[in-house]
Amino acid sequence: MNDSSWGSPPHAGPRAGYGGPVDRGQGPVQGAAPAGPAYDAPEAQHTRPMPIVPDVPAHGGHQDDDRGAARPGGPLFRDENHGGAPYGTQPYGDAAHGNDTPSARPPAAVPQNPEPMPDAPQPAPAPQKKSAGRDLGAAIGVGVGLGAVIVASLFVVKAVFVGVIAVAVVVGLWELTSRLQERKGIKAPLVPLAVGGAAMIVAGYVRGPEGAWVAMALTALAVLVWRMTEPPEGYLKDVTAGVFAAFYVPFLATFVALMLTADDGAFRVLIFLLLTVVSDTGAYAVGWRFGKTKLAPRISPGKTREGLLGAVAFAMVAGALCVQFLIDGGTWWQGLLLGLAVAVSATLGDLGESMIKRDLGIKDMGTLLPGHGGIMDRLDSLLPTAPVVWALFVLFAGSG
Repeated sequence: MNDSSWGSPPHAGPRAGYGGPVDRGQGPVQGAAPAGPAYDAPEAQHTRPMPIVPDVPAHGGHQDDDRGAARPGGPLFRDENHGGAPYGTQPYGDAAHGNDTPSARPPAAVPQNPEPMPDAPQPAPAPQKKSAGRDLGAAIGVGVGLGAVIVASLFVVKAVFVGVIAVAVVVGLWELTSRLQERKGIKAPLVPLAVGGAAMIVAGYVRGPEGAWVAMALTALAVLVWRMTEPPEGYLKDVTAGVFAAFYVPFLATFVALMLTADDGAFRVLIFLLLTVVSDTGAYAVGWRFGKTKLAPRISPGKTREGLLGAVAFAMVAGALCVQFLIDGGTWWQGLLLGLAVAVSATLGDLGESMIKRDLGIKDMGTLLPGHGGIMDRLDSLLPTAPVVWALFVLFAGSG
């Protein structure tokens, strides 16, 4: 078979009886040509029907299969007029040549709103502003109010400040034991803890470290005895939690009362409070602005290493200034060491309470202080810092 068999017949010019396009691979269309054969027998043996190229190839079809074949006289594109007829009224396919075949179908409608290409450029989302996560105005207002009460009681009558410590300890114990019972079903006895905690603060202020240790031992014993009035189920976990609470809240707070017993005790307590607050503020400010590397993502995702460096820097500068000008015989390098120790202990204390809250599945220990949470949410960094500051002051300036 020669190559010309895919195009027109070998003889030049049209032959009589050629009825136009034929169906692909099925010979002439019935009724489209005279009754006699289109060609004589010898020529028909060497002639292959010409394939029909649709006016509009179906979407997704194999257009390359008929590349190079003869194209009928229909419109080249779908928006061209066929013989001057308006678009949409002209016949399609073989009907344009007078061949009304069932295989002729109009092209599929073109969607008016095609979907955008997957790789089309999308507008960049608007940058989100960092949020503090709390009511900053309420937090500042509550902080200023607490600071005024503390300073007034600290420099007017020391005994009043001891009472402030005792009240904070009792409220903190109530928050801690309430959350333990709500979230874990642990019933740490509150009554012996509250009484023993307040007695611990007073004993530390009046009798010194020995009085604090004796009060701690008696409080633990009271917890063991008090829990015996209830059924034995859960006794071990209840008393364990009770002894932990007695050590964690009132015993650590007793070191604030011990600082107060010195001649310059009011300034020692003031420096302790200022450095802890400055450390927290430096960690927040630097971490919020420059924080990228997480410090302990499994414990507290919001804390960063950059924030820790900010806490250390702020606390060391504040410590050098405070010790140099507020403590008799104090030097700036002692203040640097004190600030470094405060920044580390305050951060560890914050992480320690974060572990407790994550174990309990809560965000805050309470809602007593708007913008802060509960009392324990403010004592978390103060409690473990108190014994560190007391020990360094005793080392640098003595206990009197």
